[in-house]
Amino acid sequence: MKIAPSILSADFSKLGEEIAGVLDAGAEIVHVDVMDGHFVPNITIGVPVVKSLASSVKAPLDVHLMIENPEKYVPEFAKALASADGRDLKQDYIVVHAEACEDLSNCLQLIKSKGVRAGFSVKPGTPIEQYEQVLPLSDLVLIMTVEPGFGGQKFMEDMMSKIEWLVGRRDTSGGKLAYEIEVDGGVNEETAGVARKAGADILVAGSYVFGAEDRRGAVESLK
Repeated sequence: MKIAPSILSADFSKLGEEIAGVLDAGAEIVHVDVMDGHFVPNITIGVPVVKSLASSVKAPLDVHLMIENPEKYVPEFAKALASADGRDLKQDYIVVHAEACEDLSNCLQLIKSKGVRAGFSVKPGTPIEQYEQVLPLSDLVLIMTVEPGFGGQKFMEDMMSKIEWLVGRRDTSGGKLAYEIEVDGGVNEETAGVARKAGADILVAGSYVFGAEDRRGAVESLK
């Protein structure tokens, strides 16, 4: 199990220190939520912050684009990741929302053409089965267990059926499908166990990690 703390819950006045702290505590990936105020109601960060992180953070970056028309912006975010000298783009992810893409297959191919791992996410109300045809193009599938863009929500345990479906498709593909399964929303020690049992590979956690006095203990409790 890999843990990907979401920097939205970090103290941005000392972001570099905050990220170094959670990585030192045992986290493997840094989750970067990009929101545009249209696809979701909040506005967060953009290309300049991702560019800065690419040059200062050696760990994999998981750039989650909660934005409209992601095809238009994928090249900019990929360029931001590539701006860091010597960075291995194959460790990084750009994740788009299936609901926001005019053509999800083309969007995933565009990401992969930039040398970055490609993923897609679905909202709780979106059936995962309708995207079976793009699974061979996917390096990661992100299952939202809360509605994106809204805080203070409870973990939606009924989303575990999506994870189980994805695990089943991957396990019976004869090696043709190799995507990782990520869970984002309401993750804590209790819900992490539910996601692990369903077959998740990566857990995104925000305040549970960044808000913990014992961050190492928080990370370990999720694994």
